[in-house]
Amino acid sequence: MAPEDYMRIAINEALKGEGWTNPNPMVGAVIVKDGKIIGKDYHHKCGEYHAERNAILNCKEDMRGAELYVTLEPCCHYGKTPPCTEIIIENGIRKVYVGSMDKNPLVAGKGVEMLRAHGIEVVTGVLEEECRSMNQVFFHYMASGTPYVVMKYAMTADGKIATVTGASKWITGEASRGRVQRSRHKYMGIMVGLGTVLADDPSLTCRIEGGRNPIRIVCDTHLRTPFDSQVVQTAKNVRTIIATCSADQRQISAFEDMGCQVVVTGEYEGHVDLRELMKRLGDMGIDSILLEGGGSLNASAMAQGIVQKVESYIAPKLFGGDLAKSPIAGEGVLEPDLAYLLKNPKISRIEEDILIEWEVADCLRES
Repeated sequence: MAPEDYMRIAINEALKGEGWTNPNPMVGAVIVKDGKIIGKDYHHKCGEYHAERNAILNCKEDMRGAELYVTLEPCCHYGKTPPCTEIIIENGIRKVYVGSMDKNPLVAGKGVEMLRAHGIEVVTGVLEEECRSMNQVFFHYMASGTPYVVMKYAMTADGKIATVTGASKWITGEASRGRVQRSRHKYMGIMVGLGTVLADDPSLTCRIEGGRNPIRIVCDTHLRTPFDSQVVQTAKNVRTIIATCSADQRQISAFEDMGCQVVVTGEYEGHVDLRELMKRLGDMGIDSILLEGGGSLNASAMAQGIVQKVESYIAPKLFGGDLAKSPIAGEGVLEPDLAYLLKNPKISRIEEDILIEWEVADCLRES
């Protein structure tokens, strides 16, 4: 097998940690000796041992002279766990293949340097694009300190997210809705606007057995979220953040008594300043957000340049209607040249539905 083949196995190991490692990256490791895999594992959960240490500790064979394949540069510092470089050196591994380098300033090349300083051969850049793509969230968060935001919506083939009456359940099929639940598990937070809470009274939880509930974030400019809504009633069990422009301490205290965390921001065109909110959420350690808002919040998110990725689920249906809602509301752009640009499309078929994933080409626009 070629180094790329072993690295693919390491990538598959890493993906087992999806949703549990945030804000840490997903990492997988494979130990090979004499052409045979003698150990493999992954980073299971934030705060627990990293992939390399797990693979080495669970390996029952002599690792002296073995090769290690790891999707991300091994760490070399003490944090919640000991450095991985230490246990690699101690066990006599002779060669390490690295997928992508770590952008964490505590590592950032130092891990590779330490291994080489101890006589270990290191090869970098093995399936680098695949390894980096797997950890888009981590690399964005390391570089910006703000969450990686994925704007998700389901629409008909004529671009409607609801009928003219406002009815929207269900546009896509069950398989697509199941994939959205996996996204709720994958990303650390989920964000909606007050309009979604008033219209649907959603729970915004992950309905996968054994899945992880995202942190719920409601953008509510004037603190009008109903106290009998599901998000408020369950706030003591599922972390819930209300982002608002209201400084009414009496209102804020009432929500806090219900278990909500209230974040007060400045205003952007009469609504929550989403750029400020992203900075605040990033400071809280929230590395990623699934934006499941309606057209108004989506429009504000695009205008304020906080979205990095768009996931568009398209159902084989036509609603029609001049007044039927579309994914992006507001005034819209005035000229085609002012459009928000998307790039690198990835198209998947989910039974009868189609999912198109894009990266946002110009994440930050002038306000």
